[in-house]
Amino acid sequence: MSDPNYNQLPNNLPAPVDDGAARHLPGQQLPELELTSTRGGRVSLKNLAGTVVIYCYPMTGVPGIPLPDGWDQIPGARGCTPQSCSYRDHYQELRGLGVSVYGLSSQISEYQREMANRLHLPFEVLSDSEFQLNQLLKLPVFQTAGMTLYKRITLIIQDGVIEAVHYPVFPSDSDVAWVLEHLKRKAHDVS
Repeated sequence: MSDPNYNQLPNNLPAPVDDGAARHLPGQQLPELELTSTRGGRVSLKNLAGTVVIYCYPMTGVPGIPLPDGWDQIPGARGCTPQSCSYRDHYQELRGLGVSVYGLSSQISEYQREMANRLHLPFEVLSDSEFQLNQLLKLPVFQTAGMTLYKRITLIIQDGVIEAVHYPVFPSDSDVAWVLEHLKRKAHDVS
């Protein structure tokens, strides 16, 4: 088997369905939790101010290392690299709207750091390898190949409170468009 092209999504990926696992999240306060960042420090979720986007994803592939068997058949699993690249490509536009961006997965920071450096991500990626956020907020997860992984979900947070949730996210590279539409609609409603 040849290396998959992580930058492109195959055409025949199965779409995830909304299983209701995120309905409880809007209005929830971010918990007191510090997570390790790809920049080496720790980020306190409780202290994130202003408008923040946290996109959670299952795991990124590493060139030369095969994905778990059947990965492309798991609805919503494939597409972490295109999603991260989309946030990278729209980062200045998001910053222009006053938005801070964070990626989040259950992978350890060293693994995430390789991806962040390879993809030239201008924002931090947070490691929740102990699933603390899952325990506190009940974020949706799935199991495969002996691993528990986050399902792809995006949270828009305003001053520590979850304002909007994009779930399920599909295709993964459409996530930023949803975020920008939500933010622009909100700004229009305020004016």
